[in-house]
Amino acid sequence: LYNLFVKEAVVSTQSTGDVARDNPNAIVKIPVDIHKGISDADTDKVADTLGLQGDQRVQLRGAVTKLYNLFVKYDSTLLEINPLAELTDGRVLCLDCKINFDDNAEYRHQELFQKRDWSQEDQRDVEASNAGLNYIGLDGSIGCLVNGAGLAMATMDIIKLHGGDPANFLDVGGGATAEQVTEAFKIISSDPKVKAILVNIFGGIMRCDVIAQGILEAATNLKLDIPLIVRLQGTNVEEAKALMGMSNIKILPIDSLDEAASMAVKLSDIVGKAQALNVKLDFSLDI
Repeated sequence: LYNLFVKEAVVSTQSTGDVARDNPNAIVKIPVDIHKGISDADTDKVADTLGLQGDQRVQLRGAVTKLYNLFVKYDSTLLEINPLAELTDGRVLCLDCKINFDDNAEYRHQELFQKRDWSQEDQRDVEASNAGLNYIGLDGSIGCLVNGAGLAMATMDIIKLHGGDPANFLDVGGGATAEQVTEAFKIISSDPKVKAILVNIFGGIMRCDVIAQGILEAATNLKLDIPLIVRLQGTNVEEAKALMGMSNIKILPIDSLDEAASMAVKLSDIVGKAQALNVKLDFSLDI
């Protein structure tokens, strides 16, 4: 855990996942000055928390210092040792470890990232990574296609505000191509929980007509049968609206984000209820 100036060592003698809720005092956070690195005083605080004495404190100091240096060297976002074990012969050993790495630092650690085991990851995450998309699957029913992480978070928030649940975080970035937009639709529509798709694009670097072309390609190739709500603003938005208007594809264009999110929630609810009753609705996008 870190910000620009401080990293934290988080230590607890309890391994239960509910410790933060049931006994928060059992979790000790030790701030580490990133300019000075971890100090003997910091590792002593870890040892005090764990109740270690004598040679075990020396062992722990060496282990924690190495772990901290590893964390920094490889641009980690999390390095978790659970459990740290005290053996009967007095040794202190790290028995299991979980490490997360910052994807933005991949260019610095290409050999490390080449060891990534894609078979252990969600296939949608794999496809998104290959297409250069930022995707995180969630548990809701409204698929989201947005450009920019901030706008994506705001879009998910307003969906929640209207009583819905987003099915994903998907940021196509500022320079997405029509092919990437089509791939984004493939990933979103592959989730059986998705009952409606909300597109929210603010065209700054991204051109709205490029997004529109991707939407039309996706509609043609995927034969989507769920509601598609599109909100476009910014660069070349009029050209984008003209493209969608001439296509005869059933798209619900809405200029207001609030209205677009509200409509997505309502249509998602309708589709979900219809599917539960085995009633077929005509939201086809045939051209």
